[in-house]
Amino acid sequence: MAVVVPFESPRPAGLNRLVDLVAADMERVNATILARTGSEVTMIPEVANHLIASGGKRLRPMLTLAMAKLAGYSGDGHIKLAAAVEFMHTATLLHDDVVDESDMRRGKLAARMVWGNEASVLVGDFLLGQAFKMMVEVGNLHALDILSSAAAVIAEGEVMQLGTANNTATNEDEYLAVIRAKTAELFAAACEVGPALANKEKAEQAACRSFGMNLGIAFQLVDDALDYGGKSAKLGKNVGDDFREGKITLPVVLSFRRGTESERAFWNRTLVEGKVEDGDLDAAMAMMAKHHAIEDTLGRARHYGAIAKDALALAPDSPIKQALEEAVDFSIARAH
Repeated sequence: MAVVVPFESPRPAGLNRLVDLVAADMERVNATILARTGSEVTMIPEVANHLIASGGKRLRPMLTLAMAKLAGYSGDGHIKLAAAVEFMHTATLLHDDVVDESDMRRGKLAARMVWGNEASVLVGDFLLGQAFKMMVEVGNLHALDILSSAAAVIAEGEVMQLGTANNTATNEDEYLAVIRAKTAELFAAACEVGPALANKEKAEQAACRSFGMNLGIAFQLVDDALDYGGKSAKLGKNVGDDFREGKITLPVVLSFRRGTESERAFWNRTLVEGKVEDGDLDAAMAMMAKHHAIEDTLGRARHYGAIAKDALALAPDSPIKQALEEAVDFSIARAH
C-alpha cells in the first residue's frame, strides 16, 4: 500500500547547483577523508570506507563549504572542518545501526552485519577521534567549541531517543526535541562553523545556524514520512524499518493521538509490545492515511524549510545563497 503525498510545487533541480559550486573544495575534502581513514589496523579503513564510500550525498560537509563561501572565508580551515563534520555523521550512523539493530544502510548491509557490533562502535569512535584531531589542527577555538558541543548534544539526543522508543505516550514536542538534538544539531553546527572561521558578526553566525537547524528538522521529518510512504531504493533501507524497530516518529505520534481506542491498541501491540503480524505495516499506513499523518508530517517539514530560507533572507543574493535555498527544496522534495 502506498501513501500518496500531495505537493504544490514542482520538483526542484536538486543539489546540482550546490554540488557544482563547492566541487573544487569537495575534492579536497574527499582526499582528506581518504587520508584520515588510513590505519595500520586493517579493519578500520575497511569498516569506515564501507559506509563512507557507499553513496551518501555528503550534504552536511557541502553545507560547511557553502556557508564558508557565503561568509567570504578565504582560508583552508573549512576543508578539515567539513571532513570532521562528515566523520561525525558517519560515526553516528555506525553507532545508530548498532543501537537500532539495523540490517541495511544506504542500500547495502550495515557495517555491523559484516564486521559485528563491536567493530562498528569502535571504528565510529576512531572517526570521532580523527574529527577532533582535525578541529584542533584548524586552530580556531570557536569552531572547535561549535563542533565539540554538537557532539555532546547528538549523544544526548541518542539517549533521549531511547526514552521515546516504544513509548506511544511521546508527544510532538518531545519528539521534536529528540530530532533537534539527534539530527538537526549537526546540520546547525555544519552551517555555523564557516562564518565562525570568517569571524562574522554573531547575528550572521546565528542566522547560518538557524538555517542549518531548521533544514535538519525538515530533513528528518521527511525521512519519517518516507519510512511509511517511500521506496527502498530512495531510502537506502527497507520501507517500514522504523515500524519494525518500534520507533516512535511523528507520523506515529499523530496517528496515535488522532486514533480510536482500537487503533491505539494496535499501536501499543505493535510498537510497545513488539507483536508485529503479517499485514500490520499496511494497516499502519492505512491509519496514517486516514488521519492525514504523512501529509501533516510533510506540512511540518515545509514549515521548517520555510524558516530555514527566511534565516538567510538578509544575505545578499548570490549563486551560493540560491544553491542553499535549493538544498532546502531538495530535502523536502525527496518525498515525491
